[in-house]
Amino acid sequence: MRPERIYLDYAATTPLFPQAREAWLHGAAIWANPSSPHAEGRAARAALEDARARVKTALGWDGEVVFTSGASEALAIAMGRSKAPLVAVSPVEHDSVLRLAGDAVRLDVDGCGRVAAESTGMAGLVAVQQVNSETGVVQDLAAIAQAVRSAGGVLLADCAQGAGKRALPEADLIVLSAHKFGGPVGTGALLVRDWNLLHPTGGQERGYRPGTENLPGVLAMAAALEAGAEWIAEAGRLRALLDAAIVQAGGEMVAGGAERSPTIGAYRMPGKSANAQLIRFDALGIAVSAGSACSSGSLKTSHVLQAMDYPHPSEVIRVSIGRETREDEVSRFIEAWKQVAGVKVQA
Repeated sequence: MRPERIYLDYAATTPLFPQAREAWLHGAAIWANPSSPHAEGRAARAALEDARARVKTALGWDGEVVFTSGASEALAIAMGRSKAPLVAVSPVEHDSVLRLAGDAVRLDVDGCGRVAAESTGMAGLVAVQQVNSETGVVQDLAAIAQAVRSAGGVLLADCAQGAGKRALPEADLIVLSAHKFGGPVGTGALLVRDWNLLHPTGGQERGYRPGTENLPGVLAMAAALEAGAEWIAEAGRLRALLDAAIVQAGGEMVAGGAERSPTIGAYRMPGKSANAQLIRFDALGIAVSAGSACSSGSLKTSHVLQAMDYPHPSEVIRVSIGRETREDEVSRFIEAWKQVAGVKVQA
């Protein structure tokens, strides 16, 4: 009998939490349009606004919430409708940020992909992520926020990989995506410190996002956030075991000297291309990736590793841990790593 497959690509997407699935089904039963004035519409509106309040409470957010179809749309709203002109982004941002960035300044990063806070003191919109989706490196957004605000600027933080797992940063605009923390695909949010930061366009969501709201998705997102992140401590323990084993087997941690999310690790296997590794691991029943999911199939060199001046970007894969990950799965991956790397195991 073939062993059960192992999924270690939670940074790409996560399975729906049971609480979120139940909430989605409840939302699907409240099928009326929340913008309709009749009783059914008012009931749907009440459920939507209750979910909005629950999302704010779960995140500890005292600003506004605009529900979107995901992080990409939230970024498009934030970067396209900001009253402050976009002036700078970090070069290790997600592709969706860089596509919208135009000729904005690319901030310098160090060998771990960290932005120096003092370089972000600009009057305008500055975009710096919370957690890198490829390396797991955590930016010092407290210091960055202070520098941006001291210069009269506005900070946009892509928190797709951090929301639901760690506290939100002190940013003015925050982006999140439900399917990264156990919620459904096609649901996200833009958190707005003050409505005066954005130009409204009319329509739903206080006039900042036209289109009928995805009530089932919003209810499921709220439930996923309320499920909590107590499992993060266990993820950190498993990631530490993985780090140590890969180094012992002759591999290399990427950005091992920086603070990293407990759920994401990037590793180099010397002499083996990332694409060859992915094929071998998949054949062995293990799902990992070679970077962010939207670009891992393009065979392009990672722009994140290039910005870090990492010398061997084509030999790096990403392993990401979720709430469902078990220690025996990590152990099986470590043995598979040794097999793919050609490490001789002593009898």
